[in-house]
Amino acid sequence: MNLVSRDLPGGLTDTARSFVSSHGVRVDTPSVEEHRRWWLERDVPAAVIDRMVAFRQRWGGLVLPPGPQYDGGPKYFHPDAPEASASGGWSFWAGDQRCAVPYAFMIGPADEFGIHSHQWTALHSTVEGWVESLALAHHASMRAKRITKVTGDDVDGLALDGYEPVPEVRGLADTWWRGADSLVAVYSGEAACSDFPAARTALIYSGLDEWGLGG
Repeated sequence: MNLVSRDLPGGLTDTARSFVSSHGVRVDTPSVEEHRRWWLERDVPAAVIDRMVAFRQRWGGLVLPPGPQYDGGPKYFHPDAPEASASGGWSFWAGDQRCAVPYAFMIGPADEFGIHSHQWTALHSTVEGWVESLALAHHASMRAKRITKVTGDDVDGLALDGYEPVPEVRGLADTWWRGADSLVAVYSGEAACSDFPAARTALIYSGLDEWGLGG
C-alpha cells in the first residue's frame, strides 16, 4: 500500500518525505519476535534483538525505487541474521538484495547502513541517510540538464573546492556535495568493501536551479 503522512518514518527532510510518500510502499514482513527464543538460545544478546524489533517497526517492509548504485539497494527493509562483528558489536541484515550483488546490506553495530562482503563498510551513519541519498538522486536526476559519470582514479580529480557536504545524507563511505549549480554524489562503498578501487564512482548532476539543488 502507498504511504500516507502518518505512516512515514520521522527524521526525514521534506524532499525525502515526498519521495517516500510518492514512491514507497509497505509490504508485510515476518515478525522478529517469533525468532527471539531461537536467537537467544544461540547467544544473540537480547539488546540486539530489541534493535531488530525497533528497526522493523520503523522501516520494515518499506519498498523504495532502486538507487543508481549497488544495483539498486535492498529489495525492501527487513531485519534478519544477526551476527557478531569482527570489530566488536553486532550487525544484522537490512533486507535482501534486489538482484545478485557480492555483498549483503547490513545495519552496523552503531545502526549505520552499509554493506558486507570481504569486510564491513558503512555507507551512511543511519538508515535515514541512505533514504535521503535515494531521494536526492531521484530529485536531481529529474531536474539536472546533464548527468556525468566518473569512475576509478578519475574520481580523485573531481574539483570540489567551493562545494559543501550535504549533511542530510549522513555520509561515510558515500557522500554528496552541493555546489552553485550542481550536486555530486561520490560512491566509495563498493570499492572499500571489495578492496577494488576501480569501483569508485561519482555522478555529477549539473545545470540545477535553486529548487533542483535542494528541493
